[in-house]
Amino acid sequence: MVRASTEQGVNAVLSREFEIDEANLVPTANLYEDLELDSLDAVDLVAALERQFQMKIDRHKDEETIRQMRTLADVYGFVDTKLGEKTSQSG
Repeated sequence: MVRASTEQGVNAVLSREFEIDEANLVPTANLYEDLELDSLDAVDLVAALERQFQMKIDRHKDEETIRQMRTLADVYGFVDTKLGEKTSQSG
């Protein structure tokens, strides 16, 4: 189960960086169809998530996972996984 803080942080990024109405930020929202992001936005989203969560995303290692993300739930899960890796590395 994804942490509420992860959902809130991802939603804050999307709302702030892409001016998406928070009412549209539901787990089932499709990034490209519902939220109208494009491939360049996806690159910007990764950078914004790194800043928001103070983590580093290895674009080479995670490239395939990032490409496969289609819904907001996918983004939540990805960020939660990366945060778990960050915690286990620092702990």
